[in-house]
Amino acid sequence: MHSELTSLRAEAENAIRAVTDSRGLDDFRVAYLARKGAIAAFFDRLKTVPAQDRPALGKLLNELRSAVQRMHDEKSAALLGAGTSPAASLDLTLPGRRGFLGTKHPLTQTLDEIKGIFVSMGFGIADGPEIEDDHHNFEALNFPPDHPARDMQDTFFLSPRALLRTHTSPVQIRVMEEHQPPVRVIMPGKVYRNEAISARSYCMFHQVEGLCVDRGVTFGDLKGTLIEFITRFYGPGLKFRFRPTFFPFTEPSADIYISCFICAGKGCRLCKQSGWLEILGCGMVDPNVFRSVGYDPEVISGYAFGMGIDRVAMLRHGIDDIRLFFENDVRFLNQF
Repeated sequence: MHSELTSLRAEAENAIRAVTDSRGLDDFRVAYLARKGAIAAFFDRLKTVPAQDRPALGKLLNELRSAVQRMHDEKSAALLGAGTSPAASLDLTLPGRRGFLGTKHPLTQTLDEIKGIFVSMGFGIADGPEIEDDHHNFEALNFPPDHPARDMQDTFFLSPRALLRTHTSPVQIRVMEEHQPPVRVIMPGKVYRNEAISARSYCMFHQVEGLCVDRGVTFGDLKGTLIEFITRFYGPGLKFRFRPTFFPFTEPSADIYISCFICAGKGCRLCKQSGWLEILGCGMVDPNVFRSVGYDPEVISGYAFGMGIDRVAMLRHGIDDIRLFFENDVRFLNQF
């Protein structure tokens, strides 16, 4: 029986060398290590061996079983390693995978298009700090001391004189303080207001304001500029109208409405059944604003306008919840 065990071990060594795949490895296991395999058969025969020879043969059988199990485990590890190598796992017949490409955020896309239109009309681009002082955010823009916007419930105050800007209009003041007319710029940026977050409002949003100052600038120039913008941004065929309104920093002032492009002016949820959508505010710069920056309102004149980028994007794409812009939901962003 001792010679038979030696022969079985040599046979197992030859058999494991011939294994090249997982199926062959499983056949090897069944032939030698399973309950009805060759090694188990020798353990059954051990009962017929004289009692004095059993300990020595049992030891040899255990050593053989351990050796064959080790052969099996080493071959299994070798096959697994070969199967996970890049060369072995590469199937050249499979179609290629298209990589995921990011896109610009819908607000960035909207802002880039707006900037492109105004730059082509001769406007420059100016920027300013998001943390402002009371003078540039309110006082120089002709806000009276008791204006509601100065209240804590409407503005994020960082100190009695410092705050997060509530509009991009302070950049107008900074530009006029640093440059003499003519001035022709737009001012995009983030603004902050202490408002409850809902589908229609957010505590942070984006604006683009424009300013044109020179000798002889009229309200007709303002209308011509904005009508050109509306036509190029929203497309021809839309109806529009100017409605008088009030802003502390412009006089006269107006809001601009366009016919709802969702319902073609018939009335829908987006336009609140009115058939019109408000897109921006505008007006002629108030003389008091010119005086605050050292301009002579008897010599020069100018106009200003402003619009919310978030609102423009919502109107353009039919989005009914402003919070979608800030949630980073890939399912939403992939649509743009």
